[in-house]
Amino acid sequence: MSPDLRLRPGTVADLPVVAEVQLRARRAAVPAMPALVHPDRDVRAHVGATDLETHELWVAEVDAGICGYVLLTDTWLDDLYVDPASQGQGIGSALLDLARALRPTGFDLWVFASNTPARAFYRSHGLREVEKTDGSGNEEGAPDVRVHWPGERSRRRVVD
Repeated sequence: MSPDLRLRPGTVADLPVVAEVQLRARRAAVPAMPALVHPDRDVRAHVGATDLETHELWVAEVDAGICGYVLLTDTWLDDLYVDPASQGQGIGSALLDLARALRPTGFDLWVFASNTPARAFYRSHGLREVEKTDGSGNEEGAPDVRVHWPGERSRRRVVD
């Protein structure tokens, strides 16, 4: 991990940059992830309208600026994206570790079944795949997998 990596709470002012990180990361992940189904302007509007009263945004920064982010609700990890130029440096791991610290009772997330790199990433960090769908419930129509992190109490119980 980069020694100059900083994690900080995100603000409304960060949302335009967060949208660009998401767009770049999604494009770079094709074909492991399905292509975007919405035009860039709609993605930017959607991300820009994120309610930071109901969602908790944290951004990862290096000297060049925001290079990744995680977006959480009380029980879901909605987004975890790292800019393609910053991938492979431990930033995703740092963001996931932060999410686990912020949600010690656990959380769930969805990942596309075809996204084997992301599935391996979550598995390597102790998250479990608990449900698979045919994709009829998402806009992309692509099979997906619900991944679960049970929280600290469950982890301690396994260790004890």
